[in-house]
Amino acid sequence: MDETLTGKTAAEIPRTPDGRYMVVRGRLWRLANPHLAEGERQSLVRQLMAGRRAVKDAVDADQRVKARQQVNDTKIALGERGPVWWSDGTPDYNRRFAKNTPYADWFAQWQESARR
Repeated sequence: MDETLTGKTAAEIPRTPDGRYMVVRGRLWRLANPHLAEGERQSLVRQLMAGRRAVKDAVDADQRVKARQQVNDTKIALGERGPVWWSDGTPDYNRRFAKNTPYADWFAQWQESARR
């Protein structure tokens, strides 16, 4: 998720206290694996952006399918999809509403403080 999708800067998007998710429109989105080396992360982000551009620029269904697969593969490599990058056995709540997860109380408090 970026500013063009949310209308907010990265600093304005709440992140769960454990650093696993950001919350956009009340929904949890898994963040990239923070243990990736910075160079690897930057390379993957460049690949992701190229894949997103390819989806947008696809002229036929076959190109679109290939571009979407590139985006998905890159998101898996970043840790945003696929197997979780943490090892404590906590389940994945990606794409679920924060209010329906163990993050509910934290998110309610964050919303209250954001209203002030």
